[in-house]
Amino acid sequence: MTEQQNPVAVIQTSEGDIRVELWADKAPITVKNFLRYVDDGFYDKTVFHRVIDDFMIQGGGMTADMRSKTPRDPIKNEARAELKNTRGTIAMARTGVVDSATCQFFINVKDNDFLNHRDDSPAGFGYAVFGHVIDGMDVVDRIKKVPTAGAGMHQNVPVKPVVIESVKRAQ
Repeated sequence: MTEQQNPVAVIQTSEGDIRVELWADKAPITVKNFLRYVDDGFYDKTVFHRVIDDFMIQGGGMTADMRSKTPRDPIKNEARAELKNTRGTIAMARTGVVDSATCQFFINVKDNDFLNHRDDSPAGFGYAVFGHVIDGMDVVDRIKKVPTAGAGMHQNVPVKPVVIESVKRAQ
C-alpha cells in the first residue's frame, strides 16, 4: 500500500500537531484498535504522562491529574522483526504481558532496538510498531525536552502537562 492508502491521524497537542501514518497494511489489529479510540474521542484531553529524553514520549491513557482512563480489552501484540522501534515510529505501550496493550502508545525519539521483536518469549516479543510520524517530529522533539518529575508512583511526568487536545483522522 502507498502512504495515501494508509490512514493518517493528527495528534493535536498543547505543543503542536503530530501527523502519523498508521500502517493498516502491516499492523491491522493495532491500527483498528487505535482508530476505535480515536473515533470514540477517548484520547481527547489525555496527556503525554511519561516523557524520557533519548527514549520515547508515552501517552493516551491518563488525564492531566494522572487519573487512568478505563480502556477496552487488550489486543494481540503484532510486534514483528521487520517492524522496528526506530526514531519517529509509534508503538503500543504494554505491561510485561505480551498481549496487554490497550490504549496507551508511545513515539520513539531515537532508535530503540531493545524494544524490537526478537523471539516469541515474553522477554523477546517486543512492542508493536504500527506507524510513523510524517509531520511534526519537531513537536515530538520539543515534548521530549520538557522538564519532568515524579508524581506519586509515576516517574518522568511532565511538570507542566503536555495535553493531547484531540486525535482525529486526517481529512
